[in-house]
Amino acid sequence: VVEPTLEFAIVQDADRLDAIGAIGIARCFTYGGSKKNTLHDPKILPRDNLSKEKYMSKDEKQTSINHFHEKLFKLKDMMKTEAGKKRAEKRHKFMEDFVAEFYEEWSGRA
Repeated sequence: VVEPTLEFAIVQDADRLDAIGAIGIARCFTYGGSKKNTLHDPKILPRDNLSKEKYMSKDEKQTSINHFHEKLFKLKDMMKTEAGKKRAEKRHKFMEDFVAEFYEEWSGRA
């Protein structure tokens, strides 16, 4: 296994950072809407321990909210550079707060 170069790590972190935070939330719902995905359905649970093939599979109906659990919340721990890790912490927290508020409003508690 070859260690990635610093340049590769920077580009990879930048790509992952684009997927999280406020912009990532907007992208998630824009994409989900364009594919006519359900916003949220409590009966459709996020899939755990997904292989890349299973994640990419369109066999099962999924929701935009599940995408946070299946992918977006995992990106923070995949950052390679210190700058990427620092930026990811803030964006990850923002997404956690957003999803928590979403569930509160969905359930009628907020």
